[in-house]
Amino acid sequence: MKILAVDTSATAASVCIAEENKIIGESFINTALTHSQTLMPMVEQLLDNTNTSLKDVDAIAVNAGPGSFTGVRIGVAAVKGLAFADNIPCISISTLECMAYNMLGSDCIVCAAMDARCSQVYNALFKVSGEQVERICADRALSLDELAHDLQKFNQPIVLVGDGAEICVKYFENSSVNAKLAPVNKRIQTASSTACAAIKEALRGNTVSAEELMPTYLRLPQAQRELNKKLGVKK
Repeated sequence: MKILAVDTSATAASVCIAEENKIIGESFINTALTHSQTLMPMVEQLLDNTNTSLKDVDAIAVNAGPGSFTGVRIGVAAVKGLAFADNIPCISISTLECMAYNMLGSDCIVCAAMDARCSQVYNALFKVSGEQVERICADRALSLDELAHDLQKFNQPIVLVGDGAEICVKYFENSSVNAKLAPVNKRIQTASSTACAAIKEALRGNTVSAEELMPTYLRLPQAQRELNKKLGVKK
C-alpha cells in the first residue's frame, strides 16, 4: 500500500510518500512562504524524485485539523483536487494524533498541544507503547488551566508535542504536572507521521472519497466568532 501524505495545518508544510514500514521520500519546509506557494510544487517534486505517479498511489492522507483555519483548508482542498480525477481514496487524520506518531518507540503519555490563542490550546492525549498509539481523549479546545488539572492524574512521563508545547511547559512550571518537551526534531507535525497514522487507518478501511473529505475545526474562525458576538448568536 502506497500513501501520499500532506500536512499544512500550521506554519510548516510537508509531504511524504510511504509504504508499510518504509518512508520512500519526504519534503519539509518551515519558512515565511505561504502554503499556497509551496505545497503543490513540493508534491510535484516529491512525486518526480521518487519516480511515482498519482496512479501508483493507493490513498492520499491529510492532516484535516485542528490547526490554522487557512492552512487546514489549503491542505484539504489540495488533496481533494489530487484525488478527484482518479477517484483515489482519501484519509482524514487528526493533526494532534499525527504528532503522537512522532513518539513511536517510546513509552509515555503524549500531550499534543497546538496554540489556539487566548490562553487555550487544541489538545488530545495519547498513550504510546513502542509501536502502538492509543487515544486517551477526543480532540478538544481547552484552557491551559484545564489541561494542567487533567494531566495531574498521570504518573507516567508526559511528553509535550506541538507548537503549543513550549507555552504549556512554561505554564506548568509551578504545578505538579510531570511534563517535558519532545526533542525539537519530534515536536511538530510532519507528513511522515501522517503517513504512519494513515496506513493504519487504510488497513482498517477508514477512507473517504474526495467529495466526502472535509476540514475538522474545533471552534469557529475568529472572524465568525466576532460576527456572532455582534449579532448576539450564542454559539
